[in-house]
Amino acid sequence: MKLQQIIKQHRLELLFQQGLFGFEKESQRVYADGSVVITEHPKTFGNRSYHPYIQTDFAESQLELITPPNKKIEDSLRWLSAIHEVVLRTIPDNEYIFPMSMPAGLPSAAQIKVAQLDNPEDVAYREHLVKSYGKNKQMVSGIHYNFQLDAELVKTLFNAQNEIQSEVEFQNNLYLKIAKNFLRYQWVLLYLLSASPMVDDDYFKHGVPEDLSPIVRSLRSSEYGYVNAPDVNVSFDNINTYVESLEHCVSTGKLIAEKEFYSNVRLKGAKKARDFLQTGIQYLEFRLFDLNPFDPYGISLNDAKFIHYFILLMAWLDETATQDDAELGKARLYEVALEDPFTSTAYAEEGELLLIALLDMLKELGVEQTVIEIVQEKLTQFAQPNKTLCARLVDEIIKFGGYQQLGAKLAKQYKAQAFERFYALSAFDNMELSTQALLFDVIQKGIKTEILDENDQFLCLQHGEHIEYVKNGNMTSHDSYISPLIMENKVVTKKVLAKAGFNVPQSLEFTSLEQAIASYALFENRAVVIKPKSTNYGLGITIFQQGVQNPDDFAKALEIAFREDKEVMVEDYLVGTEYRFFVLGDETLAVLLRVPANVVGDGERTVAELVAHKNNHPLRGDGSRTPLKRIALGEIEQLQLKEQGMDIFSTPAQGQIVQLRANSNISTGGDSIDVTDEMHPSYKALAVGIAKAMGASVCGVDLIIPDLTKPAELNLQSWGVIEANFNPMMMMHIFPYQGKSRRLTLNVIKMLFPELKI
Repeated sequence: MKLQQIIKQHRLELLFQQGLFGFEKESQRVYADGSVVITEHPKTFGNRSYHPYIQTDFAESQLELITPPNKKIEDSLRWLSAIHEVVLRTIPDNEYIFPMSMPAGLPSAAQIKVAQLDNPEDVAYREHLVKSYGKNKQMVSGIHYNFQLDAELVKTLFNAQNEIQSEVEFQNNLYLKIAKNFLRYQWVLLYLLSASPMVDDDYFKHGVPEDLSPIVRSLRSSEYGYVNAPDVNVSFDNINTYVESLEHCVSTGKLIAEKEFYSNVRLKGAKKARDFLQTGIQYLEFRLFDLNPFDPYGISLNDAKFIHYFILLMAWLDETATQDDAELGKARLYEVALEDPFTSTAYAEEGELLLIALLDMLKELGVEQTVIEIVQEKLTQFAQPNKTLCARLVDEIIKFGGYQQLGAKLAKQYKAQAFERFYALSAFDNMELSTQALLFDVIQKGIKTEILDENDQFLCLQHGEHIEYVKNGNMTSHDSYISPLIMENKVVTKKVLAKAGFNVPQSLEFTSLEQAIASYALFENRAVVIKPKSTNYGLGITIFQQGVQNPDDFAKALEIAFREDKEVMVEDYLVGTEYRFFVLGDETLAVLLRVPANVVGDGERTVAELVAHKNNHPLRGDGSRTPLKRIALGEIEQLQLKEQGMDIFSTPAQGQIVQLRANSNISTGGDSIDVTDEMHPSYKALAVGIAKAMGASVCGVDLIIPDLTKPAELNLQSWGVIEANFNPMMMMHIFPYQGKSRRLTLNVIKMLFPELKI
């Protein structure tokens, strides 16, 4: 039974389209003019012996960026985006990632340093490549597309046939069919997606070949690219001949190792080819693709989808290419690679027929219309070669004055884009900023990361056999279960801290709005804080610094607090300045002065206009996707203005500070100012003690301190505890409004993985 029939009969159309996707992208680090750097691989990326995301390929200048496998192409591209942003923000300011496959501005051979890896065999392998191919050819870059069929699909297909009795043999045959058909028709993808039309003359060791045109479709995939010698012949006829012919090439010295076989399709999933006989081919690596310089990450989503369905077509086709067919495909690849990109290919008719077959398959599978439109657009390019990627690239090269110049321009543009929201990972922007910061650091340092639940901010981190789970950036197994429960309940927090001997303000608790309003006389003319029992991010808090003077305002503040909880506290307001201490283990790592939401008058603009102007700051936004939150003008802010005899239409005098909130939470529009170095060490020690009383390894402690330079004393006039917070915000310390940045996410990683010596 043919594969198409099995898929239709067993309704496997959706399963057939599923699988695992991954990318490996090579790129040169370059200077601003597009010339290749001569610096070493940045040490900030940690040890290359285990780094899962950021490696070096041939030379110290040549990055290899690797995504984890994902069930969706979109997710693999998100990872590729995130890895790019990490790299671009980490490499020196004067370095960029070159977006072209062929290198430009090559240094002398003596200055091209092969990757200095820990394993001497890896270095020796690269030195062998230098002797066989020369250094310049090794500097060519591309993007590898890894694809694995869904394991359930392979099993179902095997069970639906009776010709082959071994599941491993069936799996090998299926992947080999894809590989052979791909090799036969790979030229089609080259025609549509090639993007290496030229290279600097100094690329060629013995001068530019006389028969080489100035502009071609793909130098990288031509005989002048990074390809094996003509006498390296490996048969894909069946798995046995593949293994034997590959081993023969190694044993006879034509290849130094199996990995030196540079086929545009590699069989993957085993250390040695012979292992495929027992374990089976697990996935395929397609190495054909030039970097797309018009995409910041080297490949567009539409092209990645097109390649996916092209690969599926290779399985879907009734026929299976022979080894002779594969050789024919290789010959056509070399021929098409050297064609003029503005002329129609000699094999346009075959290409059109293949894409028509692809469209037929898509209709049979019930694929969404957007994918069909992608293929239709590619089909038109056989009649209009000027619309191919390569032709469009040549047009831009001519417009911009040269290959290297265009590459440099795009490299600088893509680096600038990576810094537009320098505090975030744009691909994971739906996650909270602390988690994004942690993701940035684990990618940079080479800790394998799995996003277990993106909406719930749950990560699995792994180094070797060591696994840690992290939620919301700093909630880890180092904290006990009871700690956040204590800190969530402000009444319990106060009682625990009081028992431990820490200064806490006096308070009364109320369980009904009516009861609380009736107690107005107890608080009249007293400076108090009204807040829900269980709160975070400053929600529902109102502060009467000048004392409670109006029953209606008192009632309004209570009403706001009861919206957040069934129990409300009315607490004495402590005189002094509030500071946030970030405690991890036995150390206070950062101290922040959080200035309540405010504006400063200029004698011309109203309060509302001043707020709008301040909200334009690049760090301000919704507070979840930005380190600082925009200032609101809601009920609490208007109560605060009323205390000062103002409203939103008032025009403050030049230099007049207008308080819009009394509580200093960043999440309610406050300003963050780092004062870690100015804070007296006695308060830092107090914060550590408070965190320990909470049973917390990571804790945010809020203290009121009248004078941060004087040592702490044992009374409320010296200091007082306002709150202890689980899962304290880290971004306000990492990207403060003013002062020194404290990269607390690195400290979390050090706590979790002390063996890394970060």
